[in-house]
Amino acid sequence: FFQKTLNAVKSWFTLFGWSKGQNPISIPHSLRCDVCIVQLTIAQEKTFKRRADKDKGFYDTLLHLNGQAIPGIAASQSLPRDPVERMFQLHWQCSELLSFLKSKGAYLPHVMPEFLLSPEDYVLWTEVNTGLRRGSMRSSGKLSSKRIFVLDNRTFETMSKRAWMDVLLQMYKVFVLPRVSSRLVPDPSSLESLQNMPGIKSEPLCSNIYSRYERAVLIWLNKHYEKNRKIVWKDSQRGGIPPMRWIVNFDQDLLDGLVLAAQVAAYCPYLIPTHFIKMYTDPQTNEQFLHNSLILVKALHAISLDIDIKV
Repeated sequence: FFQKTLNAVKSWFTLFGWSKGQNPISIPHSLRCDVCIVQLTIAQEKTFKRRADKDKGFYDTLLHLNGQAIPGIAASQSLPRDPVERMFQLHWQCSELLSFLKSKGAYLPHVMPEFLLSPEDYVLWTEVNTGLRRGSMRSSGKLSSKRIFVLDNRTFETMSKRAWMDVLLQMYKVFVLPRVSSRLVPDPSSLESLQNMPGIKSEPLCSNIYSRYERAVLIWLNKHYEKNRKIVWKDSQRGGIPPMRWIVNFDQDLLDGLVLAAQVAAYCPYLIPTHFIKMYTDPQTNEQFLHNSLILVKALHAISLDIDIKV
């Protein structure tokens, strides 16, 4: 499940996360490098030499999606030559990144700044904070007062991958989803057939699972599915018109492809006779679910919405 989520996040940010077109990323490897875009004049520090005007860094996507830089962190800066001092500065930058995202509404209590560091800097961080390595005098006041998690290399890589994936997911939630205008989501009660169905409230505090913007998308899904199910599949030979349903999540309720097909049909009705009419409206077997997914992906390709979604 997490690997599929990781692949989806990687695809979206590769395609849409940058101001200058597509930029392939890897999670967490390229992000751990990009989070510290620096320009050093020290010749022997080639490992840490980056050109901010040439390479696309993590802060570029943050600025692209949010339109606002993190206060106190410049797009191009120099890191200290001393490895311990450099590690502390990168740890501070990661702390500021998390604080900035949390101030925007991101939910990241489980992500610690050290999990966003490179493996080498993480080892330095644990050694300094556990007393195995003595830092410089300037770093002596920066020791962590929180619990120290000393992880082996394999466990750290797993934790780092999960941490960066959650950072990107929360960035999408707080920077992209709020662009959904409530004016574009008609009141579901305007549909007579939805009046007897429990509504989904968009008020900020009515759910501890989904944000108001995610609930706005759920309202949109319910509206278009109910409006279009009798139109898209009125002549269906593979199950007839599908029954009414209440869509309350983004996984289980979308598995059969019908809800997503109804959304696409709302904007591209010409796909109904060529694609969606061939879907099973009451799929029972794995083969029928696969069949519906194949049709949906082919429909996306037909309108050139090729965002690398696997069946």
